[in-house]
Amino acid sequence: MSKQVLPIVDLDTVACCPPIAAHPMDAEQAVAVAPMFKALGDPVRLRLMSMIASVPEICVCDLTPAFDLSGPTVSHHLRVLRDAGLVDSQRRGTWVWYRARPEAFRRLGDLLEIGAGGGVS
Repeated sequence: MSKQVLPIVDLDTVACCPPIAAHPMDAEQAVAVAPMFKALGDPVRLRLMSMIASVPEICVCDLTPAFDLSGPTVSHHLRVLRDAGLVDSQRRGTWVWYRARPEAFRRLGDLLEIGAGGGVS
């Protein structure tokens, strides 16, 4: 498993990009957006994201039991999602609560928009 650290994503940078079907991305745009897709490319993180996005907010104490993984491993995956700009977190006492960042998914959705004139058939 890679120990590569993903950069923290600035959602304003992601907003710069037109849909990929409308205009090819340049290298800088691809570098800005890739961490979000990379974070979602792991099955555990994709499941975590689905669990978080399906409710207004969720405690890490409710996420960890859903996986056959240690608490620190689940926390690592949550940190990757947070660093990618996909979730926000807030510590309340002992526990950390997570919520999806809808604007991040709107921007990813806009990026993936395939219109009537898109290049995909």
